[in-house]
Amino acid sequence: MDADAWVNTFSEDGTTFDPAGSPAITGHDELREFFQSICKNFKHLAMDEDSIFVAGKGAAVKWTGHGTSTNGREVRFEGIDVFDVNLDGKIQTIWAYWNPAEMIAQL
Repeated sequence: MDADAWVNTFSEDGTTFDPAGSPAITGHDELREFFQSICKNFKHLAMDEDSIFVAGKGAAVKWTGHGTSTNGREVRFEGIDVFDVNLDGKIQTIWAYWNPAEMIAQL
């Protein structure tokens, strides 16, 4: 739940589409704001990487998210992130395939 550490994994002009098909969230300021908007709903939030597939400068990760909401409810949700990483090892783009409504319904 460390916004600065998460944002630092992205290039300065890094982008996420979270979920895929939604408008781009680009640059460290927008990425930080996005991350904080999710974390404000949780006392604790963790993501477990269930499977990781790497090819060239990209990767796909099947993950499971779980945590405790600010009102004490246990939350669990799943998805797949597809990454494009630049030559400096920073995330250039993420396409996040998941259903936020599933998480929101549990909050």
